[in-house]
Amino acid sequence: MKNNRGLLLWVIVGFGVLLLFTQLQPAAPQGGQAQLAYSDFIAGVNDGRVSSVTIRGQEIIGRYEDGQVFRTYAPDGANVVAPLREKGVRIQAEPPPQPSMLWSLFISAFPALLLIGVWIYFMRRMQGGPGGVLGFGKSRAKMLTQDTRRLTFADVAGIDEAKQELEELVEYLKAPDKFRRLGGRIPRGCLLVGPPGTGKTLMARAIAGEANVPFFSISGSDFVEMFVGVGASRVRDMFEQAKRNAPCIVFIDEIDAVGRRRGAGLGGGHDEREQTLNQLLVEMDGFEASEGVIIIAATNRPDVLDPALLRPGRFDRQVVVPNPDVLGREQILKVHMRKVPTAPDVDPRVIARGTPGFSGADLANLVNEAALLAARAGKRLVGMIDFEAAKDKVMMGAERRSMAMTEQDKRLTAYHEAGHALVGLLVPGNDPLHKVTIVPRGRALGLTANLPERDRYTFKKSELVARLAMMFGGRVAEALIFGHQEVTTGATNDIQQATNLARRMVTEWGMSDTLGRLRYNASDDEVFLGHSVTRSQHLSEDTARLIDEEVRRIVEAGETEARRVLAENMDVLHRVAQALLEFETLSGDEIRRLVAGGSIQRENPDETEPRTPKSSVPSGGLKPNKPDAGPLGGPEPGLQPQG
Repeated sequence: MKNNRGLLLWVIVGFGVLLLFTQLQPAAPQGGQAQLAYSDFIAGVNDGRVSSVTIRGQEIIGRYEDGQVFRTYAPDGANVVAPLREKGVRIQAEPPPQPSMLWSLFISAFPALLLIGVWIYFMRRMQGGPGGVLGFGKSRAKMLTQDTRRLTFADVAGIDEAKQELEELVEYLKAPDKFRRLGGRIPRGCLLVGPPGTGKTLMARAIAGEANVPFFSISGSDFVEMFVGVGASRVRDMFEQAKRNAPCIVFIDEIDAVGRRRGAGLGGGHDEREQTLNQLLVEMDGFEASEGVIIIAATNRPDVLDPALLRPGRFDRQVVVPNPDVLGREQILKVHMRKVPTAPDVDPRVIARGTPGFSGADLANLVNEAALLAARAGKRLVGMIDFEAAKDKVMMGAERRSMAMTEQDKRLTAYHEAGHALVGLLVPGNDPLHKVTIVPRGRALGLTANLPERDRYTFKKSELVARLAMMFGGRVAEALIFGHQEVTTGATNDIQQATNLARRMVTEWGMSDTLGRLRYNASDDEVFLGHSVTRSQHLSEDTARLIDEEVRRIVEAGETEARRVLAENMDVLHRVAQALLEFETLSGDEIRRLVAGGSIQRENPDETEPRTPKSSVPSGGLKPNKPDAGPLGGPEPGLQPQG
């Protein structure tokens, strides 16, 4: 329908242009009329061959004595009548042809119509909504029809608790009388809370697919516009559409874009976002009940939402959709491996054990990368070695073997990573060592990877202190081997992580006896000009100085422990560094063999990857970190103490 309207518009425009072109063209000579030069016309008059003429402005239509008709035009200022009268030519005068009043009106109004058309065109482009200029207030919610691929709970794995919470929504949509008979009321709204990539949108679509009801999808940012009142109008139109298709599900993704806490910033109640939120609150639980319309929203920032939005009667339930555990990761991998031809040696359980902290989106990306690597190598099946290589690429970045490094840089990187590996292996409390490499990956020149034996939810103080020592193993190794004046900037990321970890131990986790069990970096978020602003607690100068001193003491204790371990095992440090220079990549078992005094023996001399595909938590200079997961996750991957 939309394409037909566009075609009709272009047909009308083309017809108008054609009409204008034909009107502006000079009239063609009528039948039997010859176009005559003015000089030939005067010569004919002087010779007496012209019998009669008709003058219309500058146009002259005449007839010869022999009956032939001709047409000519007189130049400006020419005296045509005098010679005609001298020769006795019959003269008839007529007014020049005038355009019709309708055509004159069109010609005069054409510039204004053109400007209005251009304005309408650009307004439609700016708004981009249905109906153009007259459709600002129309909802942009997209309805998923039966033609869209239907998702069910079988397509969602790894979040069993969340599915159990939402199954009764499906039962209500299928058989609402079952709940009404006992006086029960289904929750009006359900808020899905979780880090990015955990499957919140997928879960909402699965609910609609299981219940086989219409599903409207819209983003929170689609409500907000530059004109005040447009967002509220779109909310009203969305609920009107939902009521006409009830029972149905309306899914609002990233609801924090429109549902932030009111009463802060400038604009007050006249702010467009606040008016949109007010209309949403009224529609969800106002005087008119939206019977059969279930609102499902998703966000990873529940702390910034307005309290009125979370009260019973609106979003009655908050369903947490966390990152999956090891069993959930195994189920998710099986779902994504359905479309991938895998080799017999691929074990989803082993891959799941080696990917703690991965979300559903991360696992989907892992499977896709493994398939791409296998296809690049010309394989017909995706093997376990492809999944291991894909995991390293996702977590640590792609290898940069083409990067030109001098022998001195390689030697320094080898000792740096050997220092990390030895301290991580010999200081109790660190996760088991998994892999060490001096092949550049991503932004790092080398990487040391530890694997947690299980999913971690809390950390002991002794484990945090051991991690601090491991972080300084690389810098201390550089200083011991090359001297304090030859240390490099390779420990930038190590120092940053160690400082942040020590500060959190002091200010958040109460692990300082000097400062006690108090929280010193308490902060709350408020909304100002549509943005979340963090307001930190003001500390006295004495308290701030004590915090800095404690952070320095903890960090220096970790550095001292790393120096002690490496100084006592200098010969082992040399052996590990030399092995790294020879093989470039060593597994944890190979390094443990070197520490015990053994040697490295490989059946395949070109083999540089360990065969045990497990988790890797990289540590090393210039190591990229995972982004902050928001209020549900800590700023350091895998380091997320709770309680």
